[in-house]
Amino acid sequence: MTRLWKSPTVAIGVLIVGAWIVVAILAPWLSPQDPLKSLTPLALPGGTGPQGQPLWLGADLLGRDILSRLIWGARPVLLLATLATGCAYLLGVTTGLIAGYVGGWTDEILSFVANVVLSFPVLVLYIVVIVSFGASPVNVVLAVTFGSAPAVFRIVRAVTVDIAARDYVAASRAQGEPAWRILVQDVLPNAAPALTVDFCLRLAYSAITIGALGFLGLGLPPPAPDWGGMVSEGRALAFAFPHLVLFPCLAIASLALGLSLIADGLQADRDSR
Repeated sequence: MTRLWKSPTVAIGVLIVGAWIVVAILAPWLSPQDPLKSLTPLALPGGTGPQGQPLWLGADLLGRDILSRLIWGARPVLLLATLATGCAYLLGVTTGLIAGYVGGWTDEILSFVANVVLSFPVLVLYIVVIVSFGASPVNVVLAVTFGSAPAVFRIVRAVTVDIAARDYVAASRAQGEPAWRILVQDVLPNAAPALTVDFCLRLAYSAITIGALGFLGLGLPPPAPDWGGMVSEGRALAFAFPHLVLFPCLAIASLALGLSLIADGLQADRDSR
């Protein structure tokens, strides 16, 4: 960690992501206004509410404070992206380890299922899942998990096949170690560097995906603060009132940028070693 922190790329990424985490945790105290309260519709940045409330980033079509909605919107984006990516990794890593280590018909069946899912456009899969089960936080997590797990499976399977053929794994087998212990103690730790980089990138993709689903009306149901939903609500007046879409887009982009910088720094550190 000390070595990684000396990397400017990782440091900047950690600061950006850490800032959003702090904002999400302290949302009740940092939010200047109630994110659901109507004040002054279409107020420009720096305007004021009916009782002189400062609207630092302006207000949306319904007069809700954009800054407050951005602050509260950080919570569902971070929470859902982390849960979805974590669930995708739990499923993808488990099946990938089994397929890569066991091989045979088990590998063929799991690989076939993963290839079938990957043959469909990812966004179409998300839309099908959410339209079938309805828009809710749980279904958003299920959709992103279902779409991301096969890609994680392929990465873990390829790494497992390579590591399982090495001498120290053969030595563990010769000592009579059970398969689960070999996977946990020998295979998984050696696959961790590649998986850590991919996890950060996939977390960024999940955050962008959640924003895209919100833009399409398939994210959190209104009036919950949702960065993608904020962009969708303001897109009709984007030319006259660009602040309606500019600030939510910057929020999504900054979070994705921070995670991508962390992933780039981890990859550079891995390559240098």
